[in-house]
Amino acid sequence: MYKPIYSITPFTLLDFPGKTACILWFAGCNMRCPFCYNPEIVLGKGHQTIAQAMDFLRSRKGLLEGVVLSGGECTMHRGILELLQDIRAMGFSIKIDTNGSRPKVLEKLMEENLIDYLALDFKALPDNYHELTGSDLFAEFEQSFQSLLDSKLPFEIRTTVHSELLTQKELKKMSEYLSRKGYRGTYYLQNYVNGLPTLAPLPASSRIQNVADLELSIKPDLPIVLRA
Repeated sequence: MYKPIYSITPFTLLDFPGKTACILWFAGCNMRCPFCYNPEIVLGKGHQTIAQAMDFLRSRKGLLEGVVLSGGECTMHRGILELLQDIRAMGFSIKIDTNGSRPKVLEKLMEENLIDYLALDFKALPDNYHELTGSDLFAEFEQSFQSLLDSKLPFEIRTTVHSELLTQKELKKMSEYLSRKGYRGTYYLQNYVNGLPTLAPLPASSRIQNVADLELSIKPDLPIVLRA
């Protein structure tokens, strides 16, 4: 029996801006980021079927406003179009967390108006994308990014920063890339949290205390925010 969902977080106020929501965590990923906080989800198998997830969502109708699909990489899973159609039919708003590696899937979901908000993980630029993701999927990420820029879908770009993996110089290049592409949303930086289990052992990371000290943005139209 197909069990794509690793677990369900029944309630969150943090993961879907402005919405009370739950999170469906999808097992499996096509990247191997050493700083990933969810190794058990990336490497593990799912424990729940789509039918079980739908039963849970039916029990939350009228109590929650939104559903977040995260992982792992949720866009890898077959049946995601039908799943989002069913979630939408229940009246929930939908947010997707994605690494952008499946642009055709993403474009189809947008065409069907099945996403209300999206968070796109910007791991690195091509020079060290393989090192930071274990994949060669930057072109796919870039296609997804461009599709989002061409759409009217609200979305954010976010980067997890480990000081030994992404230098200040590399972060500046990443912010310049976003400005050059015409991104006008907020660029969120997230400090790597030392001490948590990750996909690979890593040295301690120095925390960013103040984004302004990094001097990353070359244009005032790219706000950069440090997310706790």
